[in-house]
Amino acid sequence: MKKRAVQAPPAEKTGYPMRINKYLASRGFSTRLGGDALVKQGVVRINGKVANLGDKVEETDEVEVRVRGQKTKLFYWAYNKPAGVITHSPQRGERSISDVLKDIPEMLGMFPIGRLDKDSHGLIILTNDGRITDRLLNPDNEHTKEYIVKAQEKLRSSFKENMQTGVNIGDYITKPCKVDLLGGATFRITLSEGKNRQIRRMVSALYNTVIDLKRVRVLNITLNKLPEGGFRAIKGEELSIFLRSLGLDSRKPPAHVGR
Repeated sequence: MKKRAVQAPPAEKTGYPMRINKYLASRGFSTRLGGDALVKQGVVRINGKVANLGDKVEETDEVEVRVRGQKTKLFYWAYNKPAGVITHSPQRGERSISDVLKDIPEMLGMFPIGRLDKDSHGLIILTNDGRITDRLLNPDNEHTKEYIVKAQEKLRSSFKENMQTGVNIGDYITKPCKVDLLGGATFRITLSEGKNRQIRRMVSALYNTVIDLKRVRVLNITLNKLPEGGFRAIKGEELSIFLRSLGLDSRKPPAHVGR
């Protein structure tokens, strides 16, 4: 009788080897783009050797970032994005957040965290702190975001329950969320995830159409009375709470050496 080969279980995925720019982003040194810039500056070393673009890091490697001079000061802003402004990757003729920021000296080096589609408006967080990108956007962290939404038609009696328990949007069933009906065709929704055009797809799956979508809160950062197209600095206790919720300490600068 022939013996059947026993297939070994698949090896656990660790993410290694990892490109150096992704490693630097995951450790809070910078964004991936910023990581490439650090490598080009020659200040990144892997096991004592100067890193090159595209180098990969093993889990046991020692990575060092040697930064000379004064550390960059970190800034955080709330921006009330108008409808029609593109968050990332504008096409020809479209106006992006980068276009809005380029003529404002205080916004030099700022970039948006996350996306808000062209037809939506409301709160976008701007910063030059690459540490918060993955911490805020990683779906495993389940950070809450709140929206005010107006549909085209009056909401059905089953709408709230169906939205809250999860909606099949074609390729995905959404996680449970919180919904408050505000009357007629308007509702408030709090999510801990952010699939592409998720709320619009959820409403469409329940036989309605979104005609206005406004983001009013990300974690503890709220839009409040910030006018459309306006900016305000995030600072003080508001900033401390925000950073602590992301596992960061506003009193300590980013680390520069890590494994």
